[in-house]
Parts: sequence; C-alpha cells; structure tokens
Amino acid sequence: MLSGALWLNIVCAFGVGGTWIALATLAADRFGARIGGFVGSLPSTAVVAFFFIGLNQSPAQAAEATTVFPLIMGFTGLFLVCFAALARKGFAVGLTGALAMWLVLSSLTVILRVNSFAGAVACYLVILVCSHLVMTRCLHLPSATQRKKEYTVPQILLRGLFGGSIIALAVFMSKTGGPVFGGLFAAFPAVFTSTLIINYRSQGLDFVRSMTRSMLVTGMITVGIYGMAVRYTYPYYGLIGGTILAYLISMVSAGFTFWFIRGKKDQTRP
Repeated sequence: MLSGALWLNIVCAFGVGGTWIALATLAADRFGARIGGFVGSLPSTAVVAFFFIGLNQSPAQAAEATTVFPLIMGFTGLFLVCFAALARKGFAVGLTGALAMWLVLSSLTVILRVNSFAGAVACYLVILVCSHLVMTRCLHLPSATQRKKEYTVPQILLRGLFGGSIIALAVFMSKTGGPVFGGLFAAFPAVFTSTLIINYRSQGLDFVRSMTRSMLVTGMITVGIYGMAVRYTYPYYGLIGGTILAYLISMVSAGFTFWFIRGKKDQTRP
C-alpha cells in the first residue's frame, strides 16, 4: 500500500512539474525568438521527475534511474523522425505512429532488462547522429514561415497538465516498478508532443514538420546531457546541489546548440 508521504510527493511533482512547464512555455512565448528558443530548449520534465524521485527515495536511486535514460532519449529522437516521416499522411497518423514506436521500443528496453549505462550512452549517440542525418538528408522537410502568435491560456494549461501528469507518473513508477521505469517516463516526449499539437493547431502541418529538426538537436542534446549529469552530480552533491549543477551543465549545452541552430539559419538567409 502506498504511503501518504508518497502520494504527497506525487501530487507535488504534478503541481511543480506542470507549473514549471507552463512557465517555460510562457517565457518562450513572451521573450522573443532568441531567448524564447533558448528557454524552450532547456530540460523541464526530466528535472522535476529526477528531483522528486530523489526526494521520495534517495539521490542514489534517482541517479540509478538515469541508467536507461540516454537510450530512451534516443528513442525520443526517433519519435521526432518517425513523426516527420509519417506526418506526410496527416498529423494524426504521424503523432500516433511516433508514439506507438516510442512505446514499443521503450517496452523492449524493460523486457530485455537493459542495465548498461555505457551501452545506453553509445546507442544514444548513434541514434542522435543517424536521426540528424535522416532529418537533413532524407526527409526533405519543408521550410515554413512562422505566423505571429501567442499561446492562449488553455494551451499553456494543457501543456502544463500533460507534462505534470507524466512527471507524476515517473515518480510513481520509479517507486512501484523500480528505477528503470522512473528513467523511462522521465524521458517520455511529453513536451515534444504538446509542442507539436499546439503548433499544428496554430501554424499548420508544414510548420510542425519543419520544426522537428531544431527540436531534435536542442531537445536530445540538452535533456540527454542533463540526465547524464544527474548520474554523477546527485551522489556527490546531493539532491539540491546536484540538480543545480546538472542544470547549469545543461544550460551551457543549450547555449551551444541554440547558437549552432541560429548560425545555420543565418547562413541559409539570402
């Protein structure tokens, strides 16, 4: 039977995680393309998920939950590739197929009991490179111009509720199913999914297919690096110090990746 303290942590994880993601969405919308793009590339779901796993259990258990995290982040990159490829037949087809692919691969990770961090990192790097090559050289994604827009309150709340639910599920599954499940749900593409849905409704299919390229680079690298940093910062610096240090490391990587993407865009301008 689950204790009252666990339920309290799950509720807090939902509230804090949902609020964090909603505020990040609002910041990305309010501060313009450059600052907004940087804020939008920072990790959110994984930060709160690992923090509450560590709070509910221990920093060591949260660090253990990162064992499969890089591999699952690789699957999240494949999620974007799969969506971009299948969405040519419609948004619903692309999103459904991408989520199904992610769930199948993640389930195989659990069934096969993958427990090698080094192997997970190696697979993550291979998938990252291959996904980027497929995105840039094979899919021929459209270049779509973004229409001026602002997120509505319901859209921000939807994103916060969705992200908060996944974070709460990660905390719950880590306690009941073990660290592997915690790491798995911490890498669930909740923010990617909500971003695609919201921008599809406001910008159209061509735009959301084109934005998967930048989402692949910023999301996979910054969030992946955050999870890897947690594995080493939590045991040595504790929950709060480890979270701050890991987040600072991910911010540096986010700055480099965002600069790289902006540089690419500037080079393609006439």
